[in-house]
Amino acid sequence: MAELGSKGVTAGKIAINVQKKLTRAQEKVLQKLGKADETKDEQFEQCVQNFNKQLSEGTRLQKDLRTYLASVKAMHEASKKLTECLQEVYEPDWPGRDDTNKIAENNDLLWTDFHQKLVDQALLTMDTYLGQFPDIKSRIAKRGRKLVDYDSARHHFEALQTAKKKDETKIAKAEEELVKAQKVFEEMNVDLQEELPSLWNSRVGFYVNTFQSIAGLEENFHKEMSKLNQNLHDVLLGLDKQYSGNAFPVKAQPSDSTPAKANKSPSPPPDGSPITSPETKTVNHDLEPSTLETPGASIPKSPSQPAEAAHAGAEAAGSEAAAGAEPSKTEADSGSSSLPAVVVETFPATVNGTVEGASSERADMPPGFLFKVQAMHDYTATDSDELQLKAGDVVLVIPFENPEEQDEGWLMGVKESDWIQRKELDQCRGVFPENFTERVQ
Repeated sequence: MAELGSKGVTAGKIAINVQKKLTRAQEKVLQKLGKADETKDEQFEQCVQNFNKQLSEGTRLQKDLRTYLASVKAMHEASKKLTECLQEVYEPDWPGRDDTNKIAENNDLLWTDFHQKLVDQALLTMDTYLGQFPDIKSRIAKRGRKLVDYDSARHHFEALQTAKKKDETKIAKAEEELVKAQKVFEEMNVDLQEELPSLWNSRVGFYVNTFQSIAGLEENFHKEMSKLNQNLHDVLLGLDKQYSGNAFPVKAQPSDSTPAKANKSPSPPPDGSPITSPETKTVNHDLEPSTLETPGASIPKSPSQPAEAAHAGAEAAGSEAAAGAEPSKTEADSGSSSLPAVVVETFPATVNGTVEGASSERADMPPGFLFKVQAMHDYTATDSDELQLKAGDVVLVIPFENPEEQDEGWLMGVKESDWIQRKELDQCRGVFPENFTERVQ
């Protein structure tokens, strides 16, 4: 018996919701056709425009602030890698090694502190500021629905009063419904009329505090970072003075017309002496010709060597240089190994143009299933046709049976848990504010 009673209550609730939707749809059609006057409040409409502008600006500021924080974090990681590289190349016997390690540690701490303070003093404040908008937005939408109910009740009452054949019982009932609808609408309207201007004016102080906090944090961060950079500069200056006698020449790069040399650049000697460029290297004429390994180099002529032998040696060396100027086939082939690898992207298998597995997933969804959303905040239903949501609830979004019934910012859906358990839309579906949710699929 209890079960039957529960079903009866559910069926009655569904009937009431359906009737409300039909009444609202009819009233909107009559208003659009000009057959029914619509209650207008230009002052409130201006407040709503300001609210939407404020929400748009706040959302953009939040997005840009998150991008800024991501950039700060990326710079932190890049700075950390750079200081780690300095620690690795800084040899243990060089002066100031302990100082460089301390500077690297303080650098990391300074970046971490800067990022955390930005989160605490800017981002969290931004999130709190925007957290008040979803509730107010849903109340604005609900006020619009209640205004339609109020207009409909007023028109119905007026029609009964002007009818040729009056039914006092119906007139009394219509008047009662009108008073009730008017009371609900006016309560919501008065609250919003007070809150919206106050919220609009609060934006100035919020923007000032937010950007003052960011500017102050940046100023302190750069001031402390400047001190660390000066300390690092002094340490490296001391290293440069100790090794100022050593030269670190840069070898000139060959021009495009000069054949590339086969030999690699020599490694620096372990004693730290400078590398002598091949162009400035002095050839010891007392060495035997066999010790000169540079291709194409002229063979020095010994004082006792006949002119004919020197001429023959020069011709042989010239032939070897000409032969060495042509790259071998093996060297040319080895160049192909530097080509970039081809990335092959794979896609899921399809059957008759449909991704495999998608059809079976859609089959388990309610008719007309569009996408999934997840509740980011709790939402308390204030009308019989609304869904009660808890943060984390997954909702399957479906289209309205009559698109004219859909209010801006509201979606129709059924909670996934209810659908899995009952598989009945009539007992589970309802409307809910879109801005309380986030699309997940």
